[in-house]
Amino acid sequence: VLLVESGGGLVQPGGSLRLSCEASGFPFSQFTMRWYRQAPGKARELVASINSNGDGIYNPDVEGRFTAFRDNVKQTVDLQMKSLKAEDTAMYFCEFGGSFGQGTQVTVSS
Repeated sequence: VLLVESGGGLVQPGGSLRLSCEASGFPFSQFTMRWYRQAPGKARELVASINSNGDGIYNPDVEGRFTAFRDNVKQTVDLQMKSLKAEDTAMYFCEFGGSFGQGTQVTVSS
């Protein structure tokens, strides 16, 4: 399993970012993919899950602001983030089967 995240960066409060995760090494289209995040000094938390059909389930803290997408041909899973808040600042990881990528840093600050 190989997961490579990208798309993080510095954004002002209220702004948007789109993260992407490229997956390989397993039959991607058949499985649920997940996005987690970990802020400094805090435990890693589940942000979003997206099943093989593209149906998403979201952490209440991001519901309505974040949307997960997947492309089963390209084997990518994206996380579109809108109306970002300072408390969304964290390292974001995609996950499959207990394996995580290296993460991509999202910093929300003015």
